[in-house]
Amino acid sequence: MYAIISVGNRQYKVTQDQEFLTEKTGKNAGESFDAKVLLFAESSNKVHIGQPELKTARVSLQILEDVKGDKIHGYVYKRRKNYQKTWGHRQQLQKVKVVSLSAV
Repeated sequence: MYAIISVGNRQYKVTQDQEFLTEKTGKNAGESFDAKVLLFAESSNKVHIGQPELKTARVSLQILEDVKGDKIHGYVYKRRKNYQKTWGHRQQLQKVKVVSLSAV
């Protein structure tokens, strides 16, 4: 059984007990929450397609920990003007586990 859910601005294909990284949701580590938007679910060869989302199916998620993504470096310069700037960014992420998955 698997489902396609929307968390934040991204969509994920998830199965039972799967762990994945998502953008920070505003909740703390250890908290549980339900995916608000469930787009697609498949269970025992039955397909449930949301139009635009499924109302009866549920996916419960638990936040395991807060992590940071890889460092991204950027460099900007303007020729003949003696202008250069270096910047970096690390995205705030959360490791999330699928606790339960039900397509009713």
